[in-house]
Amino acid sequence: MPQHGSTDRTPQQLAGQRVILSYPGRTPPPSLFDTIRAGEAAGVIFFGENVAGIEQIAEVVTRLRQAQAHSPIRVPLLLLTDQEGGLVRRLPGAPESSAKQIGRSADPVGAAVAAGLGAGENLRRVGMNVNLAPVLDVFDTRGNFIDGTQRSFGDDPTLVAALGAAFVTAQQSTGVAATAKHFPGLGSAAAEQNTDLGPVVLPVRLAKLRSFDEIPYPAALLAAVRLVMLSWAVYPALDADRPAGLSPTIVTQELRRRNGFRGVTITDALEAGALSSFGTTGDLAVAAACAGMDLILCSARDTAQGTAATAALAAAYVGGRLDAAAFHAAVDRVTALRSDLF
Repeated sequence: MPQHGSTDRTPQQLAGQRVILSYPGRTPPPSLFDTIRAGEAAGVIFFGENVAGIEQIAEVVTRLRQAQAHSPIRVPLLLLTDQEGGLVRRLPGAPESSAKQIGRSADPVGAAVAAGLGAGENLRRVGMNVNLAPVLDVFDTRGNFIDGTQRSFGDDPTLVAALGAAFVTAQQSTGVAATAKHFPGLGSAAAEQNTDLGPVVLPVRLAKLRSFDEIPYPAALLAAVRLVMLSWAVYPALDADRPAGLSPTIVTQELRRRNGFRGVTITDALEAGALSSFGTTGDLAVAAACAGMDLILCSARDTAQGTAATAALAAAYVGGRLDAAAFHAAVDRVTALRSDLF
């Protein structure tokens, strides 16, 4: 894979190509623009608190893009949000139906196509180019964590696979990259098992993980999904010691080698309660990179978190804790993604 000039960048710039930043409130702070102009950010994620309306957030996105235009990194910023549909939407408008409603509709594939198109068109009109959707978790118990919020297409892996692929294909036809999540699956998490709040262990047998939870992923990969987000749950059948996004066994062996994913991997929120015993922001960023994660999602709405992650990644790269060839390969995957987006 070509290195897109990654060898010409400073360690801080190289590290920044793996970090997604966030900010509090409606107006990004000057420090965020400074970081982008310095070429030390891969992108920005937007949450509900950042959005007052379509015109307001479109203007913010324009200003961020203008800062990137003055950066030495000559590819577009990744501008992300969670526009799953139903309860999880950061922008007003499409897709208004939840994944559960889509799965239960008279024409679920048609509804998934409409949702994917709606999400892509909605994001594109404000200048965003990545959606952290669709959710491919297959729930196994009614009302559990992922079903309770209507974020799952259903309890049939084959149906979830078909609807996820339809959503991905439709959305990516608008030029907005899709993200399949949360590998290898949160479908067995009980209602109270939320990785945002604390550690979650899912003692699912390996046979069930591969014949149920992971089934939607090959279909998403065939649909050329650009990103995959890893779960922060622990899966003892694969790695008893580390959450999926910190596990080389799950990221490199299970997702990349066994399932054949060659696109960009992205962590879930780095400030998740599930990670509280695994160290500082910097520790977590380096551990995720060691596991094979390409993008580190700093979504605490605190630009200092992103700065800490970038500094730790740069130090680990310079000090040799992170393999240089693997580091450049990750940067190249992210750069290739960015080069394809508007």
